[in-house]
Amino acid sequence: MELYYTFSILIVLASFFAYLNLRFLKLPGTIGIMIIAMLVSVGIRLLGDSYFPATTKHFFDLIKEFDFNEILMGAMLNFLLFAGALHVNMSDLKEQKVSIMIYSTVSVVLSALIISVLLFYIAPLFRINIPYLFCLVFGTLISPTDPIVVLGVLKQAKVPKRIETKIVGESLFNDGVAVVMFAVVLKMATDPAFDMSFGSIAWLFAKEGIGGLLLGAVLGFSASNVMKKIDDYKVSVLITLSIVMGGFLIAQSLHVSSPLAMVVAGLIIGNYGKKVAMSEITKDYLGKFWELIDEILNAVLFLFIGFELLLLPDLNKQLFTGFIAIFIVLFARIFSIVLPWKFFDIFKFFGIKSAYNKGSLMVLVWGGIRGGVSIALVLSMPEGEYKNLLLEVTYIVVLFSIVVQGLTVGKLAKRVLEKE
Repeated sequence: MELYYTFSILIVLASFFAYLNLRFLKLPGTIGIMIIAMLVSVGIRLLGDSYFPATTKHFFDLIKEFDFNEILMGAMLNFLLFAGALHVNMSDLKEQKVSIMIYSTVSVVLSALIISVLLFYIAPLFRINIPYLFCLVFGTLISPTDPIVVLGVLKQAKVPKRIETKIVGESLFNDGVAVVMFAVVLKMATDPAFDMSFGSIAWLFAKEGIGGLLLGAVLGFSASNVMKKIDDYKVSVLITLSIVMGGFLIAQSLHVSSPLAMVVAGLIIGNYGKKVAMSEITKDYLGKFWELIDEILNAVLFLFIGFELLLLPDLNKQLFTGFIAIFIVLFARIFSIVLPWKFFDIFKFFGIKSAYNKGSLMVLVWGGIRGGVSIALVLSMPEGEYKNLLLEVTYIVVLFSIVVQGLTVGKLAKRVLEKE
């Protein structure tokens, strides 16, 4: 009953804030909801105890009891990634498969390493000492970009599908890769008994990553072949729901990456499944159903990101550190995207070339928006002396990323396209 009560309040607030945004702010939906939630959070922190103490305490308790990490990483992320992948055209991805594969793997690892090294050496200059492993934890949790925000912003800006696919394709896969990397690095930082040999770490990566990809392929093809025998939109919707919810349970029991599994399953059902198993009416209902799920969960997710401000112990303490971290993260993003692009230039003689030109590369760099995944990952850390520090810094980086990059990436994409 408590969970139902919490979700009821969040849905009511999300719908009210969505209305206010559409009526007055006219910002991209998710960003508008988050900004309104943040303004309400600031109001509660400044005036709540003085004017309505009982309601304020009750609301604080409600937000504290909401396990954001478990709800997002255990449920919402799987739904959102599946819904995003369902609408991606596989033929567009195939044209850019080498680029997307490198940008969603090599670039994520590069970004995490650059951020960790820079933070480790720059933080002591401001009398903040963080062990290298915890700097690496921060690097891995802040490196994944948020495909949900990017997709919403680019759709609103009416960016052509070819640019959208390049950016969203990279974002969909780098989420899964970064979550696997974070799990390994967090274990290294917090578990003294963990075997840090190359073989042990490689096995964990392979099991989580390759296992997730294989599970997603099995789920996607199985569901498509089952739907081919019935072609009923009601049952097809139920089957896709069972793939996401049941697939997560299977991934958990096998200790493989559920985000990667959902991306692969969504791509297969959205392309192969639609081609061989669905009539036009089934495609239409399935597409609209998952679009609505996507919108509703996004509204709740960004509402909670806004209210997360209430749970931060003291944001003022880490404002400067967070400001420095913004520049570190942006530098790492530029370097981790440009370096592989230069690699393509060197090896184009062998027929290996990037699907990205300078214009789309600029959009890819600025479109690397951090979001709910980063906050969920930092919240999943066990209690310790560095958790609050990393939580506050992560929140500042995510806030800048969503508000500043999120509100300008559409304009940048339009300007780039005008020049091409």
